Amino acid sequence: MTDKLPLTRTQALEWIKSMPQEQSDINHYLESEAIMRALAQKFGEDAEYWAMLGLLHDIDWPLTKNNLKEHCIKSAELLKEKGFSEEFIKILQSHGYGFEAIPELKDKKRTKKVEFALAASETLTGLIYAYALMRGKKISDMDSAGLKKKFKDKRFAENCSREIIKEIEKIGLSLEEFFTMAIEAIKNIKDQIGLI
Repeated sequence: MTDKLPLTRTQALEWIKSMPQEQSDINHYLESEAIMRALAQKFGEDAEYWAMLGLLHDIDWPLTKNNLKEHCIKSAELLKEKGFSEEFIKILQSHGYGFEAIPELKDKKRTKKVEFALAASETLTGLIYAYALMRGKKISDMDSAGLKKKFKDKRFAENCSREIIKEIEKIGLSLEEFFTMAIEAIKNIKDQIGLI
C-alpha cells in the first residue's frame, strides 16, 4: 500500500507552473507522468502515486539546473514543505542515483521496481521526443521498431543514457514492450506537448 498523496494532480500542476519553467521541461514532466501511469497500470500498482512521481520528479529543476549538485537534493525540502512522505521523496530522488554531478547521490543504487521504472521512464522521454521532432513532431504513427533503431544509434539524443533506459528490464519488461507502452502513453497526451 502506498502512502497518501498530499496534493491532487491539479494542485501539483499549479505548483509546477508557479515556478519559472521552460515549455520543454513541462513537456518532459507530462511525458514522464504518462509513462509512469502506464507502467503502474501494467504492474497493478497505484497509478496516481506512480504518475505523481513522474510529474514531480524534477520539481527542483528550475532552481537547480545551473547548480547540478543540488538537483534532487533541493527537491527533498520542497516536497517536505508540501507534506510528501519520506518514502515518496526517497523514490523521487532515486532517479538521480549514480550521477557524478550530484555528490550526495552518486554512490547510491536503485533497488526497487518503482525506482527503476522512474529512472527508465524519465530518461526515455528524451529519446521519444527527439525522434518525434526529427519526424516533423509526429508521434501518431511512431512505432517501437523505429524507436529501437534510434536507441541503437548512440549519436542520436546522446544525452539519453541507454544504460538507464535498460534498467526497465530489471522489472521484467523487455525494451520492445517498454518502447511500445511509452509511445502509446505519450500519444495520449500529444496535444498537450506540441506533438501531432
